[in-house]
Amino acid sequence: MSDQATEPTTEKLVLDYELDAEPETVWRAISLQDHREKWLARDAPADSDVLAVTPGQELSYRMRDDEPPFIESVVTFRISPSRAGGTRLRIIHEIADRRLDGELKPANGNDSPVMLAA
Repeated sequence: MSDQATEPTTEKLVLDYELDAEPETVWRAISLQDHREKWLARDAPADSDVLAVTPGQELSYRMRDDEPPFIESVVTFRISPSRAGGTRLRIIHEIADRRLDGELKPANGNDSPVMLAA
């Protein structure tokens, strides 16, 4: 059995933002639950647990959808001062759920087209 078979499938979405706010303000927004809830969409995952914290720099949460199939993912927020005097915010959203091993394929996977009979 290969090591790859025992690891969860990982798909990443990486978003980068340049914000006018100071790093301390952005850190409060992502690290304090009351502030973070204002940032998340109403249909954001129901459960979230803090996985790792590097104060003032990085924060990772494990999240789980509140509807079947209850897919789990990890969202990491990284902040750093920007050259313009604001904050650079990087959000990395990784789907890491063993149940999806081999099921996720890129939309442009270049697979052979499948024709269905009418």
